[in-house]
Amino acid sequence: MVDRPSTFAYRISGITWSWTVRTAGRLGRLLRPSPRAGGQDHTLRVVHSLAKSAKLHCMSQSATSREGRRQATSYRISVCAQKLTEQHGLEGFTMEELAEAAGVSRRTLFNYYPSKIDAVLGDSPKLSDEALERFRTRGAGSNLVGDLRELATELMDAQEFSREDVTRTRRILLTHPRLLSCAHDRFLVVTGQIVDEIRAREGAAFDEQRAQVAVRLLACLFDAALDRFLVDPHDRPLTEAYDDVLHAARQLLA
Repeated sequence: MVDRPSTFAYRISGITWSWTVRTAGRLGRLLRPSPRAGGQDHTLRVVHSLAKSAKLHCMSQSATSREGRRQATSYRISVCAQKLTEQHGLEGFTMEELAEAAGVSRRTLFNYYPSKIDAVLGDSPKLSDEALERFRTRGAGSNLVGDLRELATELMDAQEFSREDVTRTRRILLTHPRLLSCAHDRFLVVTGQIVDEIRAREGAAFDEQRAQVAVRLLACLFDAALDRFLVDPHDRPLTEAYDDVLHAARQLLA
């Protein structure tokens, strides 16, 4: 990659100090400072520092990379926990054995998940502040079903479901009532949050029962979308399967 010299300067006590920086790609290398005679203009003059810009860019990339590694580690731990549960049962392995299987330390494991149940179920689904703010600002009278569909889509995109993951998770939940109960508790937390958001947005005329029916209906459609997703010969994403069953439900209830 060709080095490109860039000069930037600032003034201190009437003397202009300048630097020549050669940048190879995004990173800059400081070569030399050299004073030069300045005029009467005492205005601070700063030419954009490519080196600083590159540093900020790399910091942003580093943060993204850290989050990617965190998600990959969380997913690996959860898959290992599910496989150990299938092989030995929920009580048939220890957290130390899970840490060894996932290739992490015991301390790291507990930083991610405080219990085997949490590890098997994986990260709890969460709605971003941005998604909730969009939902709120559209206000009462907006297309509620369409707006709820957007919230459901964000949850599906965040989870990044694969067919293998869905099949394994369903199989484990159906054979371990304790896990199924804990998964249901998580479901109630998420749906309860959405019910509260609906009522706050739509106003007093939209009572709690009506909001709960809306959320539970969409949750049932999600389960139907999972069935469709698992047998789809075209390997389409789960969000498309969800749109299919939502469209069918709208036609039935129209």
